[in-house]
Amino acid sequence: MQNGTTVGVTPTTQRRAAVAASPVGRAPASTTVTSVTRPRGNVSAVAAAQSAPVYRMVGGRVMPLEPTVAEQQRTIIHQAAVAPAAPSLQIDPQFLPTEVSFSGYAPGTIVIDTEEKYLYLAMPGGVAKRYGVGVGRPGFQWAGTHRISRKAEWPGWTPPPQMRKRQPELPAYMEGGPNNPLGARAMYLGSSLYRIHGSNAPWTIGHEVSSGCIRMRNEDVVDLYERVKVGTKVVVIR
Repeated sequence: MQNGTTVGVTPTTQRRAAVAASPVGRAPASTTVTSVTRPRGNVSAVAAAQSAPVYRMVGGRVMPLEPTVAEQQRTIIHQAAVAPAAPSLQIDPQFLPTEVSFSGYAPGTIVIDTEEKYLYLAMPGGVAKRYGVGVGRPGFQWAGTHRISRKAEWPGWTPPPQMRKRQPELPAYMEGGPNNPLGARAMYLGSSLYRIHGSNAPWTIGHEVSSGCIRMRNEDVVDLYERVKVGTKVVVIR
């Protein structure tokens, strides 16, 4: 991408001009992982509700508690994003949120560059908030324009029939929570099956992994969710 490029086209080499962006703030060289633990002792209900779910290590990976335990912490689960992954599972720092120079779209517009794996939220003053995302794997990539038709916190998930045919082990429906692949928030795109949503696998950000949805880290999707409203224009380019 080149700074200062006027946007108005999206094909092939000119597609990058549609996201004429360059960092104005460098991503940190490393990510600090904060340890999240269950409150101990005589802790007030308010403090407990602000605590994140407890995680455990399984085969070297950070995994959420079993659903039966998570159910006991429903108040906590619905107020906190999933804890960060272990250091070995952290995303590349280039996909951490930052502000960049940006032009060609009205403030408030969301632009998703699926090749670069970035989501941009255009803001006044020729800048945008940029987030790293996971995108559709080969055969599930798409481009187009939609508007956010619905927003949901800790959304439930109903796998579409085609997905269940490919993966018969999937449930017919999954309640919202830390085990749910839609993560902490979801923004539904028009009448399509696509969403911008969180993830229970943050280490997949920056990769082609989904069935067409745009996935974000939970902390990032919560931030975006608070910044946009139903009706927001979403432009997806390839």
